[in-house]
Amino acid sequence: MTDKLDEMIDAALDAEERELLHQLGDEPGYFSQAFGLFGGKLGWVTWLMMTAQILMFATAAYLAVRFFNAQDTLEALKWGLPSAVLLIQALLIKLTLWPSLQANRVIREVKRLELQLARTNSG
Repeated sequence: MTDKLDEMIDAALDAEERELLHQLGDEPGYFSQAFGLFGGKLGWVTWLMMTAQILMFATAAYLAVRFFNAQDTLEALKWGLPSAVLLIQALLIKLTLWPSLQANRVIREVKRLELQLARTNSG
């Protein structure tokens, strides 16, 4: 559906507008977008969150090893429950970055529309 819509929009543009939009390039890939979160005004927040996430994951992995090596049930619970909680918290921190990826995609498309409107109004 969106491919057909993109083709119709591309056909409606004149050659100059088409060239300008091609200079902007296609939408960056997932990894480019994800690493883009580490820059900008709020990049330090992303660095802080990912550092905390890595520490939580490493601690959870250590606790999981202790859990699997436990000899009795109480000892297994002592190591397993904190491991599970830390894994869930690490996942939650990582998932909080996905809305930022989506917001950046929407902003990029709005800027493309603004460019098209500006070109239409000036022409």
